Amino acid sequence: MAGKSSSENRDILGMHHVTAIARNPQTNIDFYTRVLGLRLVKLTVNFDDPQTYHLYYGDKIGHPGSVLTFFPWPDAPRGVRGTGQATVTSFSIPEGSMDYWKARLEQKAVKFEEVAKRFNRKEEYLTFYDSDDLKLELVATDQAKKLRKGFTPWEKSPVPQERAILGFHSVTLTEEGYEKTASLLKDTMGFRLVEEERERFRYETGAGGPSTYVDLICQPALRRGMVLAGTVHHIAFRTSNDDQQKAWRQDIIRAGLNPTPVIDRQYFHSIYFREPGGVLFEIATDPPGFTLDEPEEELGTSLKLPPWLEASRKHIEKSLPKVELSKSLVQNQAIA
Repeated sequence: MAGKSSSENRDILGMHHVTAIARNPQTNIDFYTRVLGLRLVKLTVNFDDPQTYHLYYGDKIGHPGSVLTFFPWPDAPRGVRGTGQATVTSFSIPEGSMDYWKARLEQKAVKFEEVAKRFNRKEEYLTFYDSDDLKLELVATDQAKKLRKGFTPWEKSPVPQERAILGFHSVTLTEEGYEKTASLLKDTMGFRLVEEERERFRYETGAGGPSTYVDLICQPALRRGMVLAGTVHHIAFRTSNDDQQKAWRQDIIRAGLNPTPVIDRQYFHSIYFREPGGVLFEIATDPPGFTLDEPEEELGTSLKLPPWLEASRKHIEKSLPKVELSKSLVQNQAIA
């Protein structure tokens, strides 16, 4: 792996978004808005497959580091969690909120496991699963005030603001091996090893703390994962602007990997590459953001298409399954 280059003065800032695969778009919308209390900040299509929605959830305006997105493919088979995958997506919640969330998940008939602790019992977490069996976590953190500065709570969320999800905490990569992925994170992308417990290694980047963590788990006996419904498609990391993204692309090439050209995703610009263990990585720019094509108060309330797809709007709208947004976006304020 190539040594650290000019990237040492321009940190990866943390997680930008995580993209997963679902099946039923309405079920997905209802779960993430009505159960988890996130806002649907953008209703658009998969630019590479415009017959499929691309659903974005996050805080009030979709700050980078708060955004979980989905490609809902109704006919997709169930995926397999295993090596070469991002196997767990973890959200931060305020310290002292775990009992609230246990009760809420139980009330909403969500499958979850008992609260557990890791890293010498310093970190309390709760594992649960969405309607497609995507594996998620809630991690209690005492850094709620710090996190609040980077996020804008959604006032119409059914979850009280003092208990609300604060954005990402971490993402877990499960790998057959360990060293090559660790080397990419450390030597090329500037991550730092901050915790270690048995086969779990935690890295952080940027300013550190929640939304900057990547956990590597080495499980060589586990079967290879299959990315389909209920699994993560890719994870995206933050960079500040286009110039820094171009420099990162050169660093990735020097590391012996094969990044794509810069791709316009309308709300950010992206490059993609596979890390040595097989997980699809993205480096995405913070700007321009989700208010590019609709005002803050109207985010996620209508289908938005990029300019190059507008000519096909009628055909695209006919091909997409109908979704009801009102019960998730308007009535949420009154749903406990």
